[in-house]
Amino acid sequence: METGGPEKTPGEVTSLRLSHIGAPFYGSTVSSPGTKDPPTPVQGTVSERRAYATVVVMCYINLLLYMDWFIIAGVLQEIKTYFDISDSNAGLLQTVFICCFLVAAPLFGYLGDRYNRKTIIAIGIVLWSGVTLGSSFITESHYWLFFLTRGLVGAGAASYSTIAPTIIGDLFVKDKRTWILGVFYIFIPAGSGLGYILGSSVTQATGDWHWALRVTPCMAALALVLLVLVVPDPARGAAEQGAGQSAARTPWCEDVKSLCRNRSFVWSSLGVTAMAFVSGALGFWAPVFLTRARIVLGSSCTQDLCSPLDSLIFGGLTVGTGILGVITGAEVARRYKKINPKADPLICALGMLTSSPCLFAAIVVAHRSILASYIFIALGELLLSFNWAIVADILLYVVTPTRRSTATALQSMVGHLLGDAGSPYLIGIISDAIQTSRGDSHLWSFRSLEYSFLLCPFVGVLGGGFFLATALYVEEDRKKAEGVQEKPCPPSDEGTLCDIPKV
Repeated sequence: METGGPEKTPGEVTSLRLSHIGAPFYGSTVSSPGTKDPPTPVQGTVSERRAYATVVVMCYINLLLYMDWFIIAGVLQEIKTYFDISDSNAGLLQTVFICCFLVAAPLFGYLGDRYNRKTIIAIGIVLWSGVTLGSSFITESHYWLFFLTRGLVGAGAASYSTIAPTIIGDLFVKDKRTWILGVFYIFIPAGSGLGYILGSSVTQATGDWHWALRVTPCMAALALVLLVLVVPDPARGAAEQGAGQSAARTPWCEDVKSLCRNRSFVWSSLGVTAMAFVSGALGFWAPVFLTRARIVLGSSCTQDLCSPLDSLIFGGLTVGTGILGVITGAEVARRYKKINPKADPLICALGMLTSSPCLFAAIVVAHRSILASYIFIALGELLLSFNWAIVADILLYVVTPTRRSTATALQSMVGHLLGDAGSPYLIGIISDAIQTSRGDSHLWSFRSLEYSFLLCPFVGVLGGGFFLATALYVEEDRKKAEGVQEKPCPPSDEGTLCDIPKV
């Protein structure tokens, strides 16, 4: 339970203006009803310099997380050959990763709203990097153990993905927070693309894909040191003016019920699920799909030789379009919100609805022109990347500060459970079924993935509809969340008490 209501003493600093936008203060927090303890001093303030240094460190960790996440996709063909597995089993590898991620996310969300977030993130980094390093020594006769290690990596990754955005949300507000989140989420596509590049490059350089899994753990050691030395754990809701006064704790079940009644949160979470489905299937299978298309077109290279090339190209496209897309989306949202308070969900809907035709075109032209397919993939990824920072910002301003970790965890759980946890496996199952019925040939090896991939554009259109539904309620839910933050606190014998009304 948060404590608060301290009296200022000489030399004590209780607030700091972080920027010219708004007046974010690190003020008092509430004491729990019924407690007899006297008010305790508030958590130390965070300087502007340290706040920005924190963003740098967290962006670096985000980069490593997504490199680790997608490095397997960069060497997928080599893994299939090494363990002698089918398309469906290869897709199941990513499904295990995501399923463990989503199982762990609610736990870390609960802990992140109640305990020291920096400690929880540190434990997650040690888990995911240590297990990744250990998985590089697994032999071909222990494929089940490789499955297990990828699941543990997913569980460790959940600690950071769930908690990190809430720390940023407690350091910045309004336009500045939108921009900082934009910078933070740039490192999702950047890390994903570098995962492909790192995996294929290290494999080519060493002749052994196992070495690709030994690079990021070394980089994670530096991340752990920087986390301990630089990153603070600011008070929940500290950045919003007066938010610290409304930081009363509520039971987890009540938090979940409140979030389920928050229509903007529910519809945007369904939109995120559609995004995850499309990006998960595309990210996992696109290099293999393009390699098979290249062979159908009569390329002289074999699948083993073409695969690293397509991983490198696709990784480069993911990095470039991701950076450009996130920056563009954040800037368009910042400008459009000045004239339309529903700008965020409308831009997300536009990104989903326009990316779907591009992905459809990329799939159907691949057997005629690899270049054309790459161009349409780049456009589709660019439009999808508009949404990364915006959806996080939507969550932060429609959910009260003390429920943000739980909200992030629930959104991640639903998004991954119904999105990228199943889409790589589902694509693999459909591909195997088509290929089995048509016979084993290069043509039907390609066609099977082509027909499976056609599911993605239709899911993208569905996601656009979810974001349009979000736009109907986002104003109302934002005002409710802000009302909780700005509610005046009645005095009491123990300091300051604020009860959070149901949203």
